[in-house]
Amino acid sequence: MNVLSETASNGNHLRMVRSVPRTLARRRQPRRTWRIPTRCYGFVVDPLTLDALDRQLAHALQVDGRAPFSQIAAVLGTSDRTIARRYRRLRSAGALRVVGLPHAAALGHVDWLVRMRCTPDAAVPVAAALARRADTSWVTLLSGGTEINCITRTRAHADESELLLQKLPRTPRVTAVTAHCVLRAVAGTSGWPGRTAALDPDQVAALSPEPEAATPPGEPVTLSTADNQLLTALAKDGRASNPALAAATGWSETTVRRRIEQLRRGNVIYFDVDVEPALFGHTAEAALWLTVAPAALTAVSRALAAHPQIGYAAAITGPANIAGSVICRDLDELYEYLADGIGSLDGVSRAETAPIVRRVKGAGTLLVP
Repeated sequence: MNVLSETASNGNHLRMVRSVPRTLARRRQPRRTWRIPTRCYGFVVDPLTLDALDRQLAHALQVDGRAPFSQIAAVLGTSDRTIARRYRRLRSAGALRVVGLPHAAALGHVDWLVRMRCTPDAAVPVAAALARRADTSWVTLLSGGTEINCITRTRAHADESELLLQKLPRTPRVTAVTAHCVLRAVAGTSGWPGRTAALDPDQVAALSPEPEAATPPGEPVTLSTADNQLLTALAKDGRASNPALAAATGWSETTVRRRIEQLRRGNVIYFDVDVEPALFGHTAEAALWLTVAPAALTAVSRALAAHPQIGYAAAITGPANIAGSVICRDLDELYEYLADGIGSLDGVSRAETAPIVRRVKGAGTLLVP
């Protein structure tokens, strides 16, 4: 099977799927309903259509990933049973999930953006191997399946045996590897704007947890064995129940609640939402690398943070000093954004893009001590 046919069969390109089989469609009214197939880390699952309540739920979970369904329901004006049912539907289909993740700096860790070029027959198995690692996230196939991007997390003073690049498959089919240290996240830290536009300011305020007190950077936090078990469980399911977390840690439910609150207030962990942009009508995604004059780096970063097309962006080391993801409705909008949005930024001397053809792993389980 060639790369294009394999890619299409695995659902990596947008396909319009009728909500009923063709044979049934002929017998019913001529009106057709078109839906977007969702993908669960590269696999097509049952087609879904997000309505206004689904979008509000996704936005609410981005505001507070562990907000009780009763609180979300009260803010949205519906029942908690309806919210719970909607959430289970989206999560079971692989369309949405909440993850609880540690901040790298708080634990003395460093994030790296790894970019690999492979022969077409090697990209999928190498990406799958990377996705199985606990210290990787956002593993994506780019450029028609000949390039892999991922984030890997290491300890600041990692032993050589822990380094990802030392454990990559030694094969001539991996033709190039580069690694770039993530210096600072500059955009998308509160979620992609496409999924955070369903609630009004009053609803966001009603769902927002109490703001964490600003604390100056200090020594990395030392976590106990039970803390590590808690973070591991939250990385798999950020909405895991308190009884389940108590069973994982050996703590009481009260201790679990208190410890999560302490870690959130200390800016040690945060909660994020994995959701498919295609469900919001955005079907063109691309990785973006910008080469920016150092004097313009801050101004460009602030401008990107205000662009709704930017899903995430970070300042990195290397020839291109800003990397990010662009999410647009279609290729025409992607062209317009690159020509007008990026093209109008002073200080950008070079821009490189590569289409994302498959997301093999999202936020995922990140390394804990």
